[in-house]
Amino acid sequence: MGKRLIPPEPMDVQEVALREALEERYLAYALSTIMHRALPDARDGLKPVHRRILYGMRLLRLDPGTPFKKSAKIVGDVMGSFHPHGDQSIYDALVRLAQDFSSRYPLVDGQGNFGNIDGDNPAAYRYTEARMTEVARLLLEGIDEDAVEFRPNYDGQSKEPFVLPGAFPNLLANGAQGIAVGMATSIPPHNAAELCDAALHLIDKPNTKSRGLLKYVKGPDFPTGGIVVDSHESIAEAYTTGRGSFRVRAKWAQEEGARGTWNIVVTEIPWLVQKSRLIERIAELLNEKKLLLVGDIRDESAEDVRIVIEPKSRNVDPEVLMETLFKQTELESKIPLNLNVLVKGRVPKVLGLGECLREWLDHLRDVLIRRSNYRKNQIEHRLEVLGGYLIAYLNLDKVIKIIRTEDEPKPVLIKTFKLTDLQADSILNMRLRNLRKLEEMEIRGEDKDLRNELKGIKGVLASEEEQWKKVAEGVKKVRDTFGPKTPLGKRRTQFADAPEHDLAAIEEALIEREPITVVVSEKGWVRTLKGHVEDLSNLAFKTDDRLGFAFFAESTSKLTLFASNGRFYTLDAQKLPGGRGHGDPIRMTIDMEGDANIVSMFVQKGGRKFLVASGDGQGFVVNEDDCVANTRKGKQVLNVTAPNEAVALATVSGDTVAVIGTNHKMVIFPLEQVPEMARGRGVRLQKYSGGKLSDVMTFIAKDGMTWKDSAGRDQSSTWKELADWRGNRADAGRLAHGFPKSNKFGKVIE
Repeated sequence: MGKRLIPPEPMDVQEVALREALEERYLAYALSTIMHRALPDARDGLKPVHRRILYGMRLLRLDPGTPFKKSAKIVGDVMGSFHPHGDQSIYDALVRLAQDFSSRYPLVDGQGNFGNIDGDNPAAYRYTEARMTEVARLLLEGIDEDAVEFRPNYDGQSKEPFVLPGAFPNLLANGAQGIAVGMATSIPPHNAAELCDAALHLIDKPNTKSRGLLKYVKGPDFPTGGIVVDSHESIAEAYTTGRGSFRVRAKWAQEEGARGTWNIVVTEIPWLVQKSRLIERIAELLNEKKLLLVGDIRDESAEDVRIVIEPKSRNVDPEVLMETLFKQTELESKIPLNLNVLVKGRVPKVLGLGECLREWLDHLRDVLIRRSNYRKNQIEHRLEVLGGYLIAYLNLDKVIKIIRTEDEPKPVLIKTFKLTDLQADSILNMRLRNLRKLEEMEIRGEDKDLRNELKGIKGVLASEEEQWKKVAEGVKKVRDTFGPKTPLGKRRTQFADAPEHDLAAIEEALIEREPITVVVSEKGWVRTLKGHVEDLSNLAFKTDDRLGFAFFAESTSKLTLFASNGRFYTLDAQKLPGGRGHGDPIRMTIDMEGDANIVSMFVQKGGRKFLVASGDGQGFVVNEDDCVANTRKGKQVLNVTAPNEAVALATVSGDTVAVIGTNHKMVIFPLEQVPEMARGRGVRLQKYSGGKLSDVMTFIAKDGMTWKDSAGRDQSSTWKELADWRGNRADAGRLAHGFPKSNKFGKVIE
């Protein structure tokens, strides 16, 4: 017989709305990332992993001056007891706390290879050893005296602190970087002595705003030095709002060599920049011929940074050379400030400088009160015990008799001498050797000292003013330990104004200057040819395309394009495609509308004036400097509404205007009748009944008018010969006999 199949039990299926489930799970993930991983606590400036590492080292008794222990031991203990998230993440955090080029005030004293500024990896944790620094000891000071709250660890087997007592201004002194969900934090390091000065000022004058603290806190203080080149106003704004950034430049000096030669020596680089990657980048730019002023670069660093940059020739301006490097490499770095922290360990919030220091000071006061209460309870407990001892000494024989004769001496002692439970226990637990006469004197002395200490503690607990005095004492002690005269406390980052240099000279220094010919086809395809090419007859174009116009320029030139939509666009010659193939559509370089065409294109020189005109005969004079566009979208100058469009542009080089229409009628009138504007529709230049404006030009009346005929030859007419066409602006004009049938004057922009 076959086995009888037992039908499976029906599964318990629950329907859950997908959106709600996702929202709930994503919110839980986001909160976990924000609270337990990415954002530092405003009070001790630590993220959970760093706090757990320090507390784990405390339990291993790795105080400053004690023997080192293997990093593997520390990582294992921290992972097993507090941070079950993988050994590598713990070791990476430990390493960073030990790197003096990453942390301004290292919290871990490392022995062995902990990586370097070149970006080389540290040795594995089985090879390195560590212990705490004095800064870490300060952060943990008083943790055994009920200074902070504890919570159960992840498996409930032991406890870990919510926050460290934090007697050191770690949040701002060491800074923090982190990306959570929907928010990030970026806090650069600062000088601890300056922070302590600002905190002391805040204790004296609690209402001081962030801006008022800037006379103490000048700005960031990076472990790798460097120079901050921001204005005082932008630094003040960043610290007031809690958001901003700092431009940090490498520190360099000119070093004289033999026979008039010189080199540039970089001794400090911006924070978090890998030196080897920086040098590789400069070498790459050298190979690509993008650093025309630099001859060579070499790294002569040992313990200190020393990068030597040789100029191409001794005639190079060192300031301009460095500006080109700052522009193209990480020798200048932008370091963001985003003071997004967990307030009271719960609420993520962006704080200003003053609020950050206030959070720290309030925490110090809370810690002081908790430690004072703990000490008060300890003293009261000891005084109670000492009180019992004194009763025992005064009635020693009677006490001994009760202990020897009674089966249960404790209740008899309590009843006879009116003792407390604790006093009776402490008497019964006394050692025989403590019964000597001298001990009584010591107990009385200890009792007196403890009562004096208790009086002081009660005084502190009863008075807020006394509490702030005690907090200030602690802050002053930290300030003295890390003062500006100590090697660790001395300010490393300097401040300076960014030198003002001719931007054009820097731009030119970045590009090799050589002659080029810009070729534009009728369909708007652009390319550049090397050299000034006169004969373009051999150039190939796409099937239904041909040469529109061409002009000479240089690789460093800025070009101006005037389009039929009335907009001016600014282009860099070096960004245009080379001469191979048919080039690229001009629309790949600028955001020009699909139905717009090129009216004119020329080298930007500055200072000239142009006469611009639209098809319906409107126009005005505009200064070239008002035509420079700062974005790809261009700059609207001549206002036109479809179907009307911009059709002509001429350089103003005279006192008289000639306008010709598609109806072959021409009018000549004084230039002074045309207004100069920065933007607008302009005024009527010529009136049409059946046609529109075709071309404009200007000339000097007494010299006569010159134009090009259909064969490209120069033709001219004297002022007298032009008498039939002379009139006023907005005249219809007369038929232009003897002028080109194309209705174009053939003038080029110069």
